[in-house]
Amino acid sequence: MRIVFAGSPEAAVPSLEALAAVHDVALVVTRAASPQGRRRVLTPTPVAAAAERLGLPVLEANRLDADATERIVATGAALGVVVAYGGLVREPLLSAPEHGWINLHFSLLPAYRGAAPVQRALVAGEHETGVSVFRLVPELDAGPIVRMEASPVPPLATAGDLLAQLAASGAGVLVEAVDAIADGTAVFVEQVGEPSFAPKLALADGLLRLDEPAPAVLSRFRGVTPEPGAHVLLAGERVKVLGLSRSAADPLPAGTARLVGRDAVLGTASSPLALGQVQPAGGRPMAAADWLRGRGGEVVLDA
Repeated sequence: MRIVFAGSPEAAVPSLEALAAVHDVALVVTRAASPQGRRRVLTPTPVAAAAERLGLPVLEANRLDADATERIVATGAALGVVVAYGGLVREPLLSAPEHGWINLHFSLLPAYRGAAPVQRALVAGEHETGVSVFRLVPELDAGPIVRMEASPVPPLATAGDLLAQLAASGAGVLVEAVDAIADGTAVFVEQVGEPSFAPKLALADGLLRLDEPAPAVLSRFRGVTPEPGAHVLLAGERVKVLGLSRSAADPLPAGTARLVGRDAVLGTASSPLALGQVQPAGGRPMAAADWLRGRGGEVVLDA
């Protein structure tokens, strides 16, 4: 089947590679190159880099305006495929391909509609997630589903880990969906159940709430790692938390970080957690034990 693929981040690359191996990808649409890193080097999206490697034509567009629509329609593609593109497909483009547009979403719809389904599911402490392939409609992530696959959430997975896992498994599910549409056997089923929503996370979402029990603190850490990143506040300054795990240490007051032997331990509303690496404001990543040692072995974090 002749398709147009729209995607931008690393999580979309497995789907592009899988589709390009078995279908005719007429055009890859991705967001424009942007400044990255401390030196702000202009860098193409991971999907743009993958498309170049695969020898596929690329359209860089941060929104699907009239010019982008004209370019896409001119390909004559019968189907549009979206995986984390980062922009909306609206009419008249939505109805332009013969078979419309489908989207690979990293949740079991209608749960966690929106931009951050993996992160929000982990913050909420979910034990099961998965992927859904659905037809795009004007309402956000509300279209009928053609393929869905559930999978358990690994106990220690961060959002980065889980997204990579779902990106890999979801690529195969997406190819199955496109194959079914191509051979006329696809069956779309309306979503069932009360939807929940997963808006994009802000920097403030990464603040660890140490007045919550340890499982909730650890769930938030996993959900916001690596982006937007977990942190605590000390004297109003942000200290990034790069490693956090369960601890067998004796309980500490919530919000207290203390050096216990050679280990850095963080108090919560229930059991303590072990601090791995931290990054103080303006500093480099370092062992949390070394950070505490330089502060007398104990700090009381901002409430």
